Parts: sequence; C-alpha cells; structure tokens
Amino acid sequence: MPNPTLTWHARRASMALKAGDVIAYPTEAVWGLGCDPANETAMKRLLALKQRPKEKGVILIAADLAQVAHLLAPLPDELRAKAESLWPGFVTCILPDLERQVPDWIRGRHDAVAVRVSRHPSVVALCRAFGGPIVSTSCNPSGRPPATTAFAARRYFNQRVQTFMVGHPDQQTGPSPILELSSGRYLRGR
Repeated sequence: MPNPTLTWHARRASMALKAGDVIAYPTEAVWGLGCDPANETAMKRLLALKQRPKEKGVILIAADLAQVAHLLAPLPDELRAKAESLWPGFVTCILPDLERQVPDWIRGRHDAVAVRVSRHPSVVALCRAFGGPIVSTSCNPSGRPPATTAFAARRYFNQRVQTFMVGHPDQQTGPSPILELSSGRYLRGR
C-alpha cells in the first residue's frame, strides 16, 4: 500500500519539475538533484547550481522498465536483456543512444546515456508522479562530497532549491556502479 505522505511529497515535487524547477530528493546512497530531462532551461540551471560542465552528462533515473522502454527498444536483444536483468537495482547502465532520442544536454559529449531504474521508494514515487524518468545527479557543488542527509542537502542548496522531498538515502555506500552495457565493463564500482 502506498505511503500517503510520500505520495503527497512526490506529487508536489513532480509539479515543481513540470514547472521547470530543480528539486532535491533521496536516492539509494546520497541525495540527488533532479529536473525535467526535456527542459533545457531547467537543466542549465541544475548544471549552474552544481558548477558542473555540460560535457559530463547526467543520469536519467526511472521508476520501472516501462519508463525507459523507448531507450531499450533499439538495443540488440542481449544488451536489452542484460539491462533488464539488473533493474530495478543499484546499477547505472550506459546505454547506446542509437536513435538519438536523448538531448545532448543530458548525454553531454557522449553517444550514450546513463540510466538507472531505481527501487528506492522516494525515487519510484517521484518518477511515477512525474510520469517518466527524471535527471539525477548527486546533490553537491562539484568537488564537494555528495549530501547524504537532508540537512547536508539544504546546507548546500537551501536558498536555491525550493523543493526537498521527504525521505532518506538507503544504506548503499558510495555512488551507484556504472556499467557500460555494450562492453560489459564497469566504469565505476564493482
């Protein structure tokens, strides 16, 4: 049964996303900053908040496989099956963007997109309320440690981010492992 408080906060945060705002929310290991991936202005604001170069790209995080089916469909069967076997879970996969479905402000300088289908309750509720995947990047200015508590997230961005979701990170330590799906090589973790 869905948690009514979490559902309310997710709806509120999803309205902020649809209005072009940047939000802060808990993920599996740290707090994240997010925005609507289709809104280039919101993405520019998020990158400016973090002082992060556009070229690095960001992660898309989703509630379930259906929300990223359009990104999985063009992949060869074995790559699609590998991603589906890892999700939902604490692994970010680098998917080739074969049909250029994802804007360059998400991909950065890459020909692929980083995607994670989460099982974290706040992420799942938020992405379901929003109706699709959202941008996910750690909640911290570049070069600083990621926020692991709501207090730390607010300390970094209290005056510049209006919406902070309820919840806390799971017990994962460190950022999610990143698997380059086409090569099978882990770029981070594992």
